[in-house]
Amino acid sequence: MEIAGFRLSLTTRPRPLTIEDWRQRARRRLPDMMWNFIENGADDERTLRDNTAAFDAWALRQRVLRGGGNVDLSTTVAGETLDLPILFAPIGLCGAAHWHGELGAARAAEQMGTRSVLSSASTYSIEEVAEGTSISHWFQLYPWGDRELSRSMMERAKSAGYKTLVVTVDMAAVGNRLGEKRYGMGLPPTLSPARILSAALRPSWCWAYLVHGRTTMKNLNPTGGGAVKSAATQQRVLAAPMNWADLKWMRDVWDGPLLVKGILDPDDAERCVDLGAQGVIVSNHGGRQLGGAQATLEALPAIADRIGDRADVLFDGGIRSGRDVVVALALGAKACLVGRPLTYGLAGGGTAGARDVLRILSDELTRNLKLMGVESVRNLERSALLPRASGTLLEVGDGLAHGELQVAP
Repeated sequence: MEIAGFRLSLTTRPRPLTIEDWRQRARRRLPDMMWNFIENGADDERTLRDNTAAFDAWALRQRVLRGGGNVDLSTTVAGETLDLPILFAPIGLCGAAHWHGELGAARAAEQMGTRSVLSSASTYSIEEVAEGTSISHWFQLYPWGDRELSRSMMERAKSAGYKTLVVTVDMAAVGNRLGEKRYGMGLPPTLSPARILSAALRPSWCWAYLVHGRTTMKNLNPTGGGAVKSAATQQRVLAAPMNWADLKWMRDVWDGPLLVKGILDPDDAERCVDLGAQGVIVSNHGGRQLGGAQATLEALPAIADRIGDRADVLFDGGIRSGRDVVVALALGAKACLVGRPLTYGLAGGGTAGARDVLRILSDELTRNLKLMGVESVRNLERSALLPRASGTLLEVGDGLAHGELQVAP
């Protein structure tokens, strides 16, 4: 509606314009227990903070009078062409953030021409997501200590039409997530008057929890049994002592593209490719596993240099804007995964919120590339970045294209 040339909005809250806007909306709508499950990291959360802070080390290089027409955001990963170089990362228990859960995430991703990676610990089963979507999404497998369970999940995923398998390998032990412990996310979850009040103050979340009940890890207990039972099953079989022979076994069982998630070391990345992986996902589990581990952006260039000409290198950790995507792609990633931004969108607006998160990232990515004079994400190189040190730009030389930084006097 317009009055005297002004558009009249009848809504009381403005539309989210950034990922941070969606984060703030999610915080308002989620009880403290669920919010801390999403947001917390391991130990003192240093790695969690470093993941986002690492992007501040880089500035975007602006070039002018280079056209600025249409920008091509498409890329090819694991043999599939994506309209957007951003995928939804595998996130367990998405249904606890919003009952649309992993099915909503997959639908949002395909509406934006990309893919969602379904977690083994999802609240919608492998089959439910496959039946509720129109394209093949990816399936993520944890290193269960039970080969028969792992085989059955791979067989179910293959039968349901999933083409790409993502194996997570950074779970030798569960990270020390203090936020979850402080707010009762144990087994079983512990309620207190303050936690009950926090939930009661969010009646829409409570209603969805009671009516839809999407808090059970459906892939672990497909016939039912409740959230506590599925969590107990996960605790029993997760964090198994996985080794390279186990990864080789998974490679032999799965006959499609396989990516290994949780890689921070170039030697490990190279060994994954030698065993037949089509690519790796540079990740520290969102800062939720090894406290004090290297930020993923810091690990990315060396891994891309080592295996980028042989396999796909994907990036996961700390993406909060389209600018961050530009930096990761310029440092060697073919595509990026986003996890917490997905849960922000789901919690704040269900499927539509998740789709809007991708739209915001896509719009920011497109705008930045136009202003940088770059026509395609496939043209991004390290020369598109200017390194910073202590807030001051470093001198840029020819060595920048090879990842060498020259410190200015």
